[in-house]
Amino acid sequence: MATTRVIELRTEIPGPLSREILARERNAVAAPLIVHGPVVVREARGATITDVDGNTFLDFVGGVGVLNVGHNHPRVLEAIREQSERFLHTDYTVLPYEGYVELAERLAAIAPISGDLRCAFFNSGAEAVENAVKLARLHTGRTGVIAFEGGFHGRTLLALTMTSRPHPYKTGLGPFAPEVYRAPFPNGYRGPDAAAALAALERMLVAHVSPESVAAIVFEPQQGEGGFIPAPPEFVRGLRDLCDRHGIVLVADEVQTGFGRTGRMFAMEHFDVEPDLMVVAKSLAGGLPLSGVVGRAHVVDSAHAGAIGGTFIGNPVALAAALAVLDIFEEEELVARAVTIGNVVRTRMREWQSRWPPIGDVRGLGAMLAIELVRDLHDKTPAPELADAIADESLSRGLVLMKAGIYGNCIRVLCPLTIQEAELDEALAVWEDALAAVL
Repeated sequence: MATTRVIELRTEIPGPLSREILARERNAVAAPLIVHGPVVVREARGATITDVDGNTFLDFVGGVGVLNVGHNHPRVLEAIREQSERFLHTDYTVLPYEGYVELAERLAAIAPISGDLRCAFFNSGAEAVENAVKLARLHTGRTGVIAFEGGFHGRTLLALTMTSRPHPYKTGLGPFAPEVYRAPFPNGYRGPDAAAALAALERMLVAHVSPESVAAIVFEPQQGEGGFIPAPPEFVRGLRDLCDRHGIVLVADEVQTGFGRTGRMFAMEHFDVEPDLMVVAKSLAGGLPLSGVVGRAHVVDSAHAGAIGGTFIGNPVALAAALAVLDIFEEEELVARAVTIGNVVRTRMREWQSRWPPIGDVRGLGAMLAIELVRDLHDKTPAPELADAIADESLSRGLVLMKAGIYGNCIRVLCPLTIQEAELDEALAVWEDALAAVL
């Protein structure tokens, strides 16, 4: 293992103060939330997290893709301070403020959608997904929604219905929203291929729901929770063609893929295909809750006044943070940085794959990469127990990792794009040591 430069472990993991606080947690916090790592955070900066026991970790999770500009970026903190000193809230639909308009202008200018665009802001990715569906339904006068196997779109009722993975997200929570249909998503490792997935979708429009009843097709350009599965270009082109033929609104869910993660500002830029609506959240505001829908004016503005809204939509402090995030991307060239990070990580992952047969696949776009662990290379039996063991071993060595995939057998990379070269090398060395210890 490389000489530690950032990681500093002063106690066993978890340390005594973390254990003490988590013992209190059991009597105060809802048990369904207790699925997290056994360390309690005290502070975080850049790509590092320090717990209450003084242990410092490198972070390859980034708040689940929220911290592309890193923890507590000084520009974000300054924007938050300045706005919080002016005002915290009015409800934009009661009394508006310039930050909302400015962020809408700037997102419209960089969104991979041509023509006249409009933006609306919300709080969470799920909320934005639901509002995108509302806008599509009002524009088309239709009700049907097509989502995909392996997709994750949130945990509110409609978004949860669209989400694919039953456990733990959907278990015991039905009945779900009506008029949601699920099609296969292409998977380069397990199948189907793009042609088969498109054929299944065309059959769905004959056997399950007529295209005249479908308002929207919602998809992730690279699935996140589903296992970091990138869509093949021919599949995305096929979706666009199908939507054009039938007057269906194409919605790209860029909640996890957006803001440089895939080596483009938005993942749709990889495909030379334009969606009608795009959903953004996570890294949009550098750690504050903010989401949005960006899309064609004739789709968005066809909704009646008051059709979308909410008390906290487009909070002014979060908007200020988001404007700072866009400045940081320009000044620090983080999209190019994501390409560099991705090249380094992918090369190392390929080396691991050649060394350890349980690493069945390495995949992803830009810095949004994952390995898939299997028990057997031939039958590709998922090995979630190996993913668990590797993540636990990495944490004990000072690296925070997170699983993904419908089988829970993938480990993903969502490190801050501001991570330094030495930090990246150190993190990958720790991950490699954990792989060696487990595999």
